[in-house]
Amino acid sequence: MNAFIYEKTLWDKGIKHIACCDEVGRGCLFGPVVAAAVILKPYQYIDGVKDSKKLSEKKRRMFYHEITEKAEAIGVGIISVGTIEEINIKNASKLAMKMAVEKLTTNRGIKLTPEAMLIDAETIDLPYNQEAVIHGEDHVHGIAAASIIAKVTRDHMCLDWHLKYPEYGLDQNKGYGTKAHREAILVHGPSPMHRMSFLKKILEHKR
Repeated sequence: MNAFIYEKTLWDKGIKHIACCDEVGRGCLFGPVVAAAVILKPYQYIDGVKDSKKLSEKKRRMFYHEITEKAEAIGVGIISVGTIEEINIKNASKLAMKMAVEKLTTNRGIKLTPEAMLIDAETIDLPYNQEAVIHGEDHVHGIAAASIIAKVTRDHMCLDWHLKYPEYGLDQNKGYGTKAHREAILVHGPSPMHRMSFLKKILEHKR
């Protein structure tokens, strides 16, 4: 990661509070989409933080706690399956990121308004200077941090859902369309928290 190449352009303009945003669960068959927004102090670097998909579960949890302690502010947005089905996953992902930015709060419970945003591959409906960064988790330190916050948050939710719907193996697949998950859907049918619009091919194959 070329640290701070995007952030420095903003810092040089006197902009300090940059909200970095990412989402997880966009491709899942089950459950909501979750987004996180993180504001780090200028030039604050947490060694080892990178795209959550490139970290082990143990390291993600470790960095989750470190980011939570060190970040100036964190916000999380969660958009339900019902809304995903109503407005589609792309719009739901953008809405989750918007919600995450609007919920940015310090460790002391104080709301923090960003001056600019760096977002993984999207722009969202907020009146702040913003830039969509392709493969943002690999190029912006704050977006990588946001990806960890979102991923760990959603993974914890999956463990709770697993208790209610153990037949789908959500503790292992985290809602993604693994072979075992698809087979479980064919055997047991979809749950109320499955995204039916994502299951058309699977269910058509069963018929």
